[in-house]
Amino acid sequence: MSGAPARTLLLWCPDWPVLAAEIVDGVPATDPVAVLHANRVVACSERARAEGVRRGLRRREAQGRCPQLTVVDHDPARDARAFEPVVAAVEEVVAGVEVIRPGACALAARGPSRYLGGEEAAAERIVEHVAQTCAVESQVGIADGVFAAGLAARDGRIVPPGGTPEFLAGLPVEALGRPTLTDLLRRLGVRTLGDFAALPAGDVLARFGFDGALAHRLAAGRDHRPLAVRQPPADLTVTADHDEPIDRVDAAAFAARTLAEQLHERLAAHGLACTRLGIEAVTAHGQELHRVWRHDGLLTAAAIADRVRWQLDGWLSGSNGRGGARPARPTAGIIRLRLVPDGVLAQAGLQPGLWGETGEERERAHRALSRVQGILGPEAVVTAVLGGGRSPADQVRLVPWGDERLPARPGPPPLPAAEPPPPAAAPERAVSTRSRAAASAPVPPWPGRIPPPAPAVVLPTPLPAAVHDAAGEPVVVSARLAVSAAPARLTVGAGRPADIAGWAGPWPVDERWWAPAEARRRARFQICLADGAALLLAVEGGQWLVEAIYD
Repeated sequence: MSGAPARTLLLWCPDWPVLAAEIVDGVPATDPVAVLHANRVVACSERARAEGVRRGLRRREAQGRCPQLTVVDHDPARDARAFEPVVAAVEEVVAGVEVIRPGACALAARGPSRYLGGEEAAAERIVEHVAQTCAVESQVGIADGVFAAGLAARDGRIVPPGGTPEFLAGLPVEALGRPTLTDLLRRLGVRTLGDFAALPAGDVLARFGFDGALAHRLAAGRDHRPLAVRQPPADLTVTADHDEPIDRVDAAAFAARTLAEQLHERLAAHGLACTRLGIEAVTAHGQELHRVWRHDGLLTAAAIADRVRWQLDGWLSGSNGRGGARPARPTAGIIRLRLVPDGVLAQAGLQPGLWGETGEERERAHRALSRVQGILGPEAVVTAVLGGGRSPADQVRLVPWGDERLPARPGPPPLPAAEPPPPAAAPERAVSTRSRAAASAPVPPWPGRIPPPAPAVVLPTPLPAAVHDAAGEPVVVSARLAVSAAPARLTVGAGRPADIAGWAGPWPVDERWWAPAEARRRARFQICLADGAALLLAVEGGQWLVEAIYD
């Protein structure tokens, strides 16, 4: 490589992981906030730094320095999504942008400096446009090469042409961003980038390897890496404006078919397909309607048209707000219809199943359920998703049909139901049975989780019950989980008492004890009745409750 590094303009958004958490998740960046990865701080807000929080601290130490610290998990995908509007705003002013990482992007400074009146004027214009468009504070650095421009952006500095080696010489070696190499250089007495750059290149390569040689070139200001110019995403959205408002379903179906074919042709021209479809409509009175449809395969032109037609039918055939089951009907006809492809991927990204495409029966079911959603709304059809949790009610989450099936709590789903719990004649027998089951099964990720079998029916509202021993005395559980006597009879509500043939437990749960307003302490039992029924009981505050029923 030869020649001088190109003049580079780099835009940097300080504390971007914190700002991304505010943009996406609503976490106030003005509060003490820390973003953690692998239990260590990777970014923190200005108020958190004022309290002594620094990058690299462990979670416990950071919370010790700032008790009111808000902790956010590191999410690179969230950072990238939030940074996309900032990059788009920069591209509205200049062209040829490269995303270095979420929170930093670079471009060649030569073009903007020419048509914006100089490097300083270009930097001010870009920073001002990003602030007005995205409400994000940023800083710009200009130097010879991407590496030096990134360091100059930390101070909002413009390094004169040819002055990059002098600018880098006084910076500490930690600026290289290589902790292992930095530690070794420090122990060898090399403190600054200038000291490192003064070492012979051959000796650096022999002692530190290829990565050390690359760092040596950066420290000397010889950054020749060309910018990888970002290609702006293609505008795949299709829109249709109608002079006459559409208020009939048949007219809406015709418009949906035409627009769906346009969208499919545009996607096919780019070799793309979509798995999610955003449908937007604007009425003559300015009312905006929006719905996202998801599909487990590629959306063909016919599938797109069907979903748009169903959605328009659902909007135009809705209720008039008088307590009907359907969503309220718009007050005027639709004058603008827009289709936004989401979940775009290459057409080769999804392959048919081992024996061909999705089965006909499954496709008919999918279309029927989607049709119901178009009429009654997305919440009208829901499916259950199993996840982690300590009780059956915690492990099930209902999501609308077609939405991403993500569990509400992390962890593997509960094991499938098996036979009813074995009978137990005394508390000692119950404890030993539980211990054997725990020893034979893998350790669950949620301590205190109910072991298998899983109940078939989880009651939305637990039923009050009473449990008595053989002498007719109420069975109680002490604070040390000691059962006063073996359960012998169960009475649910105002029903007749039923004999208990076997039981297992207790499985205690002491949740959120550190928050008195949210604390909950209870013990659960599996009960077999003499008639063969099996129940999941819980005792909380001295009250017995029936939580679930086994099949």
